[in-house]
Amino acid sequence: MKKKVSIGFLGTTLDKGQNPHRWEKWRPTIDLHSFDDLVFDRFELLYDQRYSKLCDVIYKDVQQISPETLVNKHLLPIASPWDFEDVFSTLYDFSKAYPFDPDNEEYYFHITTGTHVVQICLFLLTESRNLPGTLIQVHPNWKRGKMVSEPSYSIIDLDLSKYDPLISRFHKQSIEATSFLKSGIETKNKAFNNLIDEIEKVSIYSKHPLLLMGPTGAGKSLLAKRIFELKKKRHKVSGELVQINCATIRSDTASSTLFGHKRGSFTGAITDRVGLIKAAHKGILFLDEISELGLQEQAMLLHALEEKTFYPLGSDKQESSDFQIIAGTNIDLEHLVSLGLFRKDLLARINMWTFQLPGLVDRKEDISANINFELDQFEKSENRRVTFNKEAINKYLKFALSKQATWKASFRDLNSSIIRMATLAQNSRINTQNVEQEIQRLIKSWNPANHNNLLSTLLTKDQLEKIDLFDQLQLQSILKVCSQCDSLAQAGKELFAVTRNSKSTNNDSDRIRKYLAKFGLNWKQIKDVY
Repeated sequence: MKKKVSIGFLGTTLDKGQNPHRWEKWRPTIDLHSFDDLVFDRFELLYDQRYSKLCDVIYKDVQQISPETLVNKHLLPIASPWDFEDVFSTLYDFSKAYPFDPDNEEYYFHITTGTHVVQICLFLLTESRNLPGTLIQVHPNWKRGKMVSEPSYSIIDLDLSKYDPLISRFHKQSIEATSFLKSGIETKNKAFNNLIDEIEKVSIYSKHPLLLMGPTGAGKSLLAKRIFELKKKRHKVSGELVQINCATIRSDTASSTLFGHKRGSFTGAITDRVGLIKAAHKGILFLDEISELGLQEQAMLLHALEEKTFYPLGSDKQESSDFQIIAGTNIDLEHLVSLGLFRKDLLARINMWTFQLPGLVDRKEDISANINFELDQFEKSENRRVTFNKEAINKYLKFALSKQATWKASFRDLNSSIIRMATLAQNSRINTQNVEQEIQRLIKSWNPANHNNLLSTLLTKDQLEKIDLFDQLQLQSILKVCSQCDSLAQAGKELFAVTRNSKSTNNDSDRIRKYLAKFGLNWKQIKDVY
C-alpha cells in the first residue's frame, strides 16, 4: 500500500491560536490530520519566515493529534502571497526540487489554507502534473456561528471544463513543452508544428504505445528522447529510457537482448542477463527500426505489452515489467504485414498513436533555424563558436532550398554538413569557399554515379543521342560551372576569364545564353534544377 503524504500551506489566519482554547476552533491544517479514515504518513508544512512561531505550534499540534504522521517544515520565500508570478514561480521551483515518488506514495495538496492566488497556482500545477497528486479541501460544519459537528473533507475532481479560464493561464507552459520537444528550434512548418502540438498532449496524458514513422534522419530517436524527458519532468514515468536499434540485434540474440536469459540457457550464457524490457520497468522502451524484429520476438513483445509479463530465455518463472513503448520505423509496416513479415496484431497494438515525421526536404522553411541549432550544438561539443559570413550563408541557403538539394539522409545530412564546414572554417568563419566545397561533397554523396553527368538530368536520352561526344563533354563542363554560379554574369567571368580581358566590351552572359540555346537549354532550366 502506498504511503499517504499531505502538502499544504500554513493558514496564517485560520490556523491561528496558541492558548488552550485553540482546540475548540476550526483549524484546517489540524483538522486535515484528524480524520480516522484518512491517516497521513507524512505532512510537508509550507510556511513563511514571518510566521515561524505559529508554524512551530502547528508542528507540535499535528504531532499530538496524529503521532503517526511525520511533519517536515519547508520555508518558502514568497514575497507576496497575492502576486501570481511570485507564487507560481516559487511553487514551480518547489515541484522541481521535491523528490516525488508517485510509485510508492500518494500526494494530497491541501488548498483550504493560503490566498486565492496560492490555491489557483496549486490547482494549475496539480492539473499539469508538475505536482503529481490530488487536491483536498477541509470543510467546517457551522450552524449559527458554532461548530455543530466534526469537520469533513473532500477530494476535488479536476473537471477541466469547469476551469477553462484558469487553464488559459497555463497556456505558456504548453508552449514551453512543445518548444522542448523541438529542441528549442523555432520551426515554421505548419504541419510539423501541429504534429508536435499533438505529440505534446499525448506524451503528457497517455501511457499507450507511440509509433514514430518517417525517413532515415527525420529525428525519430531525438524525439523519443525528448518525449521521455518531458514525461519525466511531469512525473509521468519514474523509470529510465531504454533504447535499441533493432537492426543491430542479431537474430540469434534478439530474444536474449529484449527479454534476458538465465545462466546456461544456451551456449555462452555464463551469467544471468537482465533484458531491455525489464530494464525499462516504469520507464520507456524505444525500439527503433522495429520492422527488423523477427516474428518470434514480435510475438513475445506483443505478450509483454498486453500482459506486462514475459519469460526470460531458459526460465520457467515469469518476470513483470510495466513499461511504455515507443516504436520507430522508416518502412511501411502495413506492407510488411501483407508480406507476412510483421504481425498484424502487434501493429494493431503499437499504432494507437502514430505520427509521421516529415524529412528535411519537406520542411525546407525550417532549414535556417536548424542551421543555427547545429552551430550551437557544434559549439557545445567543440567549445568553439563558428559562424557564417553573409555571402556564405546566402549561398548555402540558396543551395539548401533548391531542387538540387535532395537531403537523402534528412537532418543527418544537415548535421554532417555543418560539422564539416565548421571544422574547416578558418578563424571560426565559414566562407564561400567552404560552402562551395561542401555543396560539391553533398551533390557527390547524393548522386555518386551521376554527379559529373548533369546532362542526363536536363536532356532526354533521344536528345543526347543527337549530340556528338565532343559537344557533350564541352556542354557538361559548362553546365557544371553554371550550376555553381548565382548569375549568368558570374558564370561568364568563370568561363571566359582569359579572353574577356582582351576585348574592349564584354557580353559574356549573351555568349552563354546563345551557346545553351544551341542545345535547347536556358539559364532558368539550369537554376530550377540546381
